[in-house]
Amino acid sequence: MAAAAPPPPPSPTPAVISEDLLPTGYNVFSRIRLATIVDVPHIHKLIHQMAVFERLTHLFSATESSLSSTLFPENSPPPFTSFTVFLLEVSQTPFPLIDQYYPNFSPIHKTVNLDLPITDPQAETFRSCGNDVEVAGFVLFFPNYSSFLAKPGFYIEDIFVRECYRRKGFGKMLLSAVAAQAAKMGYGRVEWVVLDWNVNAIKFYEEMGAQIMQEWRVCRLTGDALQAFANINI
Repeated sequence: MAAAAPPPPPSPTPAVISEDLLPTGYNVFSRIRLATIVDVPHIHKLIHQMAVFERLTHLFSATESSLSSTLFPENSPPPFTSFTVFLLEVSQTPFPLIDQYYPNFSPIHKTVNLDLPITDPQAETFRSCGNDVEVAGFVLFFPNYSSFLAKPGFYIEDIFVRECYRRKGFGKMLLSAVAAQAAKMGYGRVEWVVLDWNVNAIKFYEEMGAQIMQEWRVCRLTGDALQAFANINI
């Protein structure tokens, strides 16, 4: 009798892939860097969009020329010793290293994973230094001083994220960058103001640990009132 054929080899067990290892969502690569004079056109457009959002376009008179001459004058002082702008850029691909390093700051890179891709209707308008790099927001700040603490600090004049990039953590990244720089330099605090009707921003600031100073009011002399007071014969 012929010998029985050997049984077929067992089928290989299908590999089990953990769902945790599968790529999910959409990666957005972000970078916070120091703005330069070549970024002024973008900064100007961002400030105008902020004025529209805050319903303050009647107070907006800045031009690219006036921003260039005041934010980036000839023989500009080093960053963080005067007016400083952090620019937030986003891309669908990782950012290359750039030659922009200062003694106290290097560009900040972060990858954000989102459930859905971002549709930017103004991508061409805010195209930055690459084919798929867009400017998404900015923060403008400068040093101030606390006599109570006997320490310098930073005052944030403007912080703004374009509408299609909001509620994705980018505003927190900009604030965190300023706070981190203040802490690195041994500064005592970071301050800014918020419009009383912007309840979403107020809630966001409170959740991050900021104190809303209800007992304080902003006082401002500007325009004709400034000139009139300046001409008072003391």
